[in-house]
Amino acid sequence: MNILLLSMPDSFEHMPTVAVRMPNGALTSLAGNVDRNHRVAVADLVLCQRAVPETVTRLVHEVDPELVGLSVMTFQRPTAMRIIELIRSLKPGVKIVVGGYDPSLASDAYLSMPVDFIVRGEGEITFRELARALDVGGDMHFISGLTHRCGDKWIHNPQRAPHRLEDDEIRLPDRGARVLKGYTLLGRQVDVIETSRGCTYDCSFCSIIEMRGRNFHTYSFARVLADIRDAQKHGAKTIFLVDDNITLNVRRFQAFCSAIIEAGLDNLDYFVQGMTSAIANHGETLAPLMRRAGFRYVFLGIENILESDLELLQASAKNTARADGKNLGNATLQAIDYIHRNNMFVVGGLIVGSPNDTAESIETNLSFARKYVDWPYIQHPTPYPRTPMTEDFRRQGLIENERLEEYDGTTAVVRNQYLSGDEIEYLRWKAERGMKIRHMPAVFRHDPWFVLRNAGKMAAHTYRGSTLRTMLGLADERQAFVRYKEIRRRERQYL
Repeated sequence: MNILLLSMPDSFEHMPTVAVRMPNGALTSLAGNVDRNHRVAVADLVLCQRAVPETVTRLVHEVDPELVGLSVMTFQRPTAMRIIELIRSLKPGVKIVVGGYDPSLASDAYLSMPVDFIVRGEGEITFRELARALDVGGDMHFISGLTHRCGDKWIHNPQRAPHRLEDDEIRLPDRGARVLKGYTLLGRQVDVIETSRGCTYDCSFCSIIEMRGRNFHTYSFARVLADIRDAQKHGAKTIFLVDDNITLNVRRFQAFCSAIIEAGLDNLDYFVQGMTSAIANHGETLAPLMRRAGFRYVFLGIENILESDLELLQASAKNTARADGKNLGNATLQAIDYIHRNNMFVVGGLIVGSPNDTAESIETNLSFARKYVDWPYIQHPTPYPRTPMTEDFRRQGLIENERLEEYDGTTAVVRNQYLSGDEIEYLRWKAERGMKIRHMPAVFRHDPWFVLRNAGKMAAHTYRGSTLRTMLGLADERQAFVRYKEIRRRERQYL
């Protein structure tokens, strides 16, 4: 059977495609885990944002798929709907399956779409069994994690338990199935790998617990190292670790860093997401080991530097420094210090605009980011499906914007008791542009040719909406913000 797997073209504001074009690791994992008799093509449409209809049309004609799968996040749902309609017009009888966070957590939204199947939760085994059943005419009713049509009704099969990852049932991704090129992270070809899945924290803004429950499962180092080698064989110079929370088990993460060094894979650049508490509490030994292994950027889940906001986000525990069994307060500064002392960079994950935030408390976080963060990744509270935060926002009537294509984390769709969504977003937008430009010398030292070729494009992206008069302080920045918002709306129209 011919299978075409698509990820959506919609990208995050903090990941402009001139500098960041990441592969969807889930799709190559699906490709690597179907039966070998199937022919799979994987296309990450972020690689062709300005030519999505043409690319999808070409791929449908070339691959001639009997099954098309789409991986969808909430802010990508409107685009996914248009792509599904395009595919139906090109090949009316093709079977279409959707999966990923949004279909898993908001399945009802897809029941009225022209799709045939919904894969809920982890997809590798469910998708394998679906492809097998379609190939031989098997029964769909016994495939856990699958929602499927039966006549004019939808059947929701029982949920599939998260895989424990302890055996070889989930095989390595099939990167050879990719049919588009151009993955990059600041000028170096990038790929993604995972060493574990799951998290045991219950942050109110996060969907992990609803998606897979409260658990943490790990792959063997032998499998992970083989995955890194495969990514390197396919041209990767940079590896992004997409684990939900790799620093849950700090001893394991330390051992993993040592395994990278011993395997001779420390000649790659590594990006990782980590908790402030883990790095603050173990940074004396962990941070030097990370640097020796090749880690360059650490996405630090700071969330907020004010304790009141951390409590609202239910993120206090993972941001608390500890010693001798005692809590020592916020761990952020200590974590940042360990990272900087070992010549690594901090991507600062902050959330501003919570229900109790004032303009002053938002500015406190922005000032902190200016002083301590190398690259800002500042977002706003966003009501993603089935998070505790979403229920609270709806109860308080704080959601101002139901346009899902703007649920990208950097569009403020929620007001609070002091500020409108637009005012919250303006404060972030105004502050973080200079933070991004400030990091360019560090990027230049590492990848000078990339910066020389793309500095103009990156600056234009960062300051879009602004004019020379704005830059000279002769025009109102709020008018530049209005223009930016309109540009951003046009950018979201991929079809």
